Amino acid sequence: MRIARSRSFSRFLGLPFGLFALALGVRVLLVLLYPDPAYVDSYYYVNVARSLSSGHGFSVDFIWTFVDVGGHLPVHPVLPIPSNAHWMPLASLVQVPFIILLGATAFASALPFALIGALAAPLTWGFARQAGCRPAVALGGGILAAVPAALTPFMAQPDNFALFQVLVLAALWLGARALRGDARAFAATGILVGLATVARNDGVLVGAALALVWTWSRLRSRRAKAAGVEAPPPLPVWAAIVAAGLFLAVMAPWEARQLAVFGSLSPSSSTGRILFIRSIDELNSITGTPTLASFLGQGIGPLIASRITGLVQAIVIFCVLVGGILLAPFMVAGAWLRRHSADCLPFFLYTGLLFAFSGLVSAVHVPNGTFIHSGAALAPQAYLLALEAVIAFVAWIARHRPSWNAESAGRVFVGGMIGITLIGAVYFTGNVHDTWGHERDLDQAVGAALGAHGAAPDDVVMSLDTGAIKYWTGHPGVVAPNDPITTIESVARAYDAHWLYLERSDSVPALGPILDGGGRPGWVGPPVWTETGPTATTDAGLYPICFSTSDPRCTVLTSIGGRRS
Repeated sequence: MRIARSRSFSRFLGLPFGLFALALGVRVLLVLLYPDPAYVDSYYYVNVARSLSSGHGFSVDFIWTFVDVGGHLPVHPVLPIPSNAHWMPLASLVQVPFIILLGATAFASALPFALIGALAAPLTWGFARQAGCRPAVALGGGILAAVPAALTPFMAQPDNFALFQVLVLAALWLGARALRGDARAFAATGILVGLATVARNDGVLVGAALALVWTWSRLRSRRAKAAGVEAPPPLPVWAAIVAAGLFLAVMAPWEARQLAVFGSLSPSSSTGRILFIRSIDELNSITGTPTLASFLGQGIGPLIASRITGLVQAIVIFCVLVGGILLAPFMVAGAWLRRHSADCLPFFLYTGLLFAFSGLVSAVHVPNGTFIHSGAALAPQAYLLALEAVIAFVAWIARHRPSWNAESAGRVFVGGMIGITLIGAVYFTGNVHDTWGHERDLDQAVGAALGAHGAAPDDVVMSLDTGAIKYWTGHPGVVAPNDPITTIESVARAYDAHWLYLERSDSVPALGPILDGGGRPGWVGPPVWTETGPTATTDAGLYPICFSTSDPRCTVLTSIGGRRS
């Protein structure tokens, strides 16, 4: 009997380690398949990390958007600039020790996210066991956290997806433990919420959800006492004070840096181009100043329409990327089944706050990735809710079909849902990697063209994705603002830009006609490199910028033609 119990305990103990190994294996495979950063956010975090590890501090020699320098063309435009006026630093900081040990390689930047992100699977399993989920649900939830549907390709990117997911999951789990009477668990949430906020600005929403948990605990205890029934003791005041103190202790060094460098706790928000823009075009402009008055001045109709659109887009993005479409309705059903669960209350509160924030505050940013970075943190517990709903659905069918064994059929259906989701994850990852690979090939070709045409290492390149250009070519850069051509010219002159790189799929309207061979202003020379797409149109091109009539790059046609993709 003792031997049997020992083996059972060993198998139980081995599950979280097995789930961690599975999740880590998936993430390492993702790194091997696509090791490099792939989009604006991850390029930025890697470039900052490399600057830190090389002793240059929080700085970058490119401008990805003008919110980093006050939302307008600076009076004294210079490169490099202080980094992180908008994005938080944790995704860069975790890379630094790995870069120092392994060198400035793509693997060194991706490895910490694979290691940290893999914790999501065993944490999901652990939370499920505490919440009383069936073993099949707990195991299935851990597997889905290891391979989270269409989110999968992003989980190994040097971005804050993996960090935020693990930190929020751990914080909400401690919040659930606190509702069982563990005041120390609530106090410890302050550290996790602080780290989550150092990863993403909206990490404070997790703190707000936990503050509501503390308040609910006090109200629950008061009502139970008035009704003469037993209830867990209320969370004490000291637990809230300690949690708040730990949060401030984690945040204080970074906010002190922001005040010292930018004079503001939230530099990008103070410009108005984050909170008060009416469309994403205004974020990428340097003309005008968005204010609360201009935001409200758009009229009640457009204002309400944009809020509804943002909320609907957040719901759709969540259903597709996290729910893989198939699991989404079961997530809703599972939430209804668990609506009275104290273990799920922190999750429900955070979910409500996040969707409300996405609809009311950051609606215009939702399609551009703001929501899904935070929404990824909902995935682990949402998967548990979905699988519980699957079990309940099968049990309901079994009651009407006596030939069914509800428990066995439940495991089969849970396994089937997981299998279909994993197949979808593989398919989606392949498509995403293909898209990223095409963009990478273009950026590398631009680097080769710059070298072939004698570009100096410090030549500034104007483009729409300056972080990618920096990563692949080493050249400093400045973004082309979404403004008239005269404004773009003033930016190019201010930063002494020598080259202009355009992509048809990522270009501001004023520069789009250049790719078609018309509308090229006098300060832009003929292309030295082009990429022709399958429809025989120019999809990308590299152009010299010449503010001197004696510049030979614009007086002599040096085009080497293009290559058909």
